[in-house]
Order: sequence, then C-alpha cells, then structure tokens
Amino acid sequence: MNSTLRPPIFALTEQQHAMLALARQLATQFAERADEHDRNGTFPFENYTALHASGYLRLPVPREYGGMEASLLDVVLAQEQLAQGDGATAMAVAMTMQMLGRLRETRQWEAALFARVCRTVVQEGALINAAATEPDMGSPSHGGLPATVATPAMQGDTAGWHVTGHKQFITMAPVLRYFVVSVRLPATPDMPYGGSANAIIERRPNQDVAGLRLVDTWSGNLGLRASGSYDVYLDQVFVPDALLVDRKPAAPPDQPAPAAKAVSNTAWFALTLSAVYLGIGQAACDAVCHYAQERIPSALGKPIATLPNIQRRIGAIQIELDAARALLYQTAQSWGDAPQHREQMLPRIAAAKYTATNAAVAATDQALRVAGGFGLQRVLPLERYFRDARAGVTHPPNDDAALELVGRSVLG
Repeated sequence: MNSTLRPPIFALTEQQHAMLALARQLATQFAERADEHDRNGTFPFENYTALHASGYLRLPVPREYGGMEASLLDVVLAQEQLAQGDGATAMAVAMTMQMLGRLRETRQWEAALFARVCRTVVQEGALINAAATEPDMGSPSHGGLPATVATPAMQGDTAGWHVTGHKQFITMAPVLRYFVVSVRLPATPDMPYGGSANAIIERRPNQDVAGLRLVDTWSGNLGLRASGSYDVYLDQVFVPDALLVDRKPAAPPDQPAPAAKAVSNTAWFALTLSAVYLGIGQAACDAVCHYAQERIPSALGKPIATLPNIQRRIGAIQIELDAARALLYQTAQSWGDAPQHREQMLPRIAAAKYTATNAAVAATDQALRVAGGFGLQRVLPLERYFRDARAGVTHPPNDDAALELVGRSVLG
C-alpha cells in the first residue's frame, strides 16, 4: 500500500484524527492480503476479527452502548481510508456501519432491541446487514413488495413467523450475525391488502439456523470478490414476533404506494458507499504514481513520471477525485450540521454519490492507461481497482436515478 494520508480539506477533530489513524492501520494490514483473497475468491475472515479487535466497529454505535457515536462525516472519512487497503472489506463493513448509523438517528426499532444489537456489535464483533434484493424484484430501491413471505407461526409457546424466500447480494453473509430480511405480510383486518416488514434473523456463533442456507454465487464475479455477497435461501425460518420490525400496510392495488420518507436511509447508505469507491479510486491514483516513479525504460533513461503527458494524465485523475471528495465531505458535513434541512438534501446526496463513484471509475481507467500493458498484470493492483470500482455505479441511486433527481430539483 503506497498511499499516504492526504491533507484534509478542513480542520479535523481529535476524534476524527483517531478514527483516521485506526482506519489507516487496518488498511495497511488488509492490503497485504487483498490480492490473495481476490485471486482465490476467498473470504477474509481475519479482516473482520481485526475490525472487532481494533474497535473499528464501535464507530457508529451510540456512546451509551459502548460506541464512539461517529457522525456521518466521521464514517465517510474512515471508510475512504479503509478502502485504500481493501475495497471489498471496506464495502462490506460499510453495510453494518451505515445501518447502525441511521438506526441511531431514526431510533425506528424498539430501544431494547437496538441496544441488544449494539452491544453485540461492541462486545462480540457482531455484523448486521439488510437482505432485501431478490431475483425478480431487483433492487428494493425501485419499490414493490418482496416475494419473500412471512406467515404466522408458533414455536413452542412463542408466537412468531415463518419466513420463506430467496435473497441476493447479501454482503458479509459468511460472518453476519443479523440478517434483516424484507418480507411480505399476509392480509389481516388491520392490513386488508397485506403489508411489508423486516424480519431480523439472528445467527449466533457456532449455531446453525434451521431453514437458512447460504450459497456462494459471488466469489468468481468481476469485482469485490472477497465481499462475501452470497445468495441466501430461507425455508420456513422461524422469527419471534418481537423481531418483526418496520411493519407497514400495503396500498390498495389501484393506488400507488405512498412515497416512503427514507432520507436518512439514503444518506447513510449512499455516502458511506461513495467514500469506499472514492478510496478505491485514490488507491489507483497512488499506485500508478508509484509505478510512474519507479518505471525507467532503457530508451528514456529516467522515470516516466518526468514526462509531461504522464503528469497531465495523473493531474486529471487527482483533480477529478479531489472535486468528488469536496462534494462528498461537504454533503456529509451538512447532514450533521443542518438536520433541519435533511428532507431537502436528497438531490445533493445523489449528486455526491454519482460524482464519487464515477470519479473512481474514471480514475481506475486512466491509471490503467498510464501503466499500459503492465497495468493488466497482477503484479500491479490496478486491474483489481478497475474491477472493484465498477461496482460503485450499481448501488442506489444509480446514475440515471441520480441525474433525474438532480434535474428535477434544478427544474423546480
């Protein structure tokens, strides 16, 4: 890992300095094995042990449960740095970070349940992620009820639900403690058209969950191969009634579903993920700079870094990354400084995500052009950065949705 900690564009707090130092330390460790896991399609269990042991998972957890209560900006700063060591691990753990951060803000779960989850994160290194995407429905951000169903059931004297369905892209599946599974609810007198909810399935260490099956459909994919983004199959998995949260009635068939107010969900998800891809783009820039300084063709007799065309290409890469970084940091900081304006921030959040992920894609592409044929070899990490950065544009809001949202805002 050749990158150095870049000077911040604003004064950092003492806590931010500590978080960045921790992320930098972990990134250096993870970088040493990132290529091996990517090459072999293996899951880096040791990285998650280190994330827990170092206290990194405590960042978004409220202080009353042993956490650091990091702001959205704090998490963005740390995640960008972590991703420069291993983009797959940084993207994966971002799922836990963003979920804990938004739940801390919204407090939409019962206090006792949220406290329990937070304490297991701090004390045991528990990881949590949503299980929402399905083969037919696609991204849940596009709306629609899930095909995964929850039906009333009893287990002994405990009332609950049987959950059956198939979910895709469940990142960190091999080590998840909590699967937050979106489900369709049957019709009842209170919900004549049925409804939706999230069923929390807890998988305790060294214990199987009856009916829960993980299938590795990911490790040979194009990018982020070590993220453990498996398929999950559920066959009448029992969930106690107390762990069925976020219940909402469905709209009548002849009426559109009401627009959900999910600004907090979007902000934490989009901005923490944007930071990851920005970090991957910066890692590519730093790696190709190191290559350019070391590469001395015999015909030239000096490093290619001395050539004006190489300097121009690298300058263009860095300018685009810095512009995206400024918008991302400003948006995350505004989220914390002006909570009264959060409902109006969706266009800016979408713009920050669009800019960061596309800057990463452009940076990794240009880095390969600078390195030429050597960039295609695994001796350099550039081809891995190029593949990993491509995943950024798939996260919601995708490019079209982001541009439409910003365009509508500009047009009034």
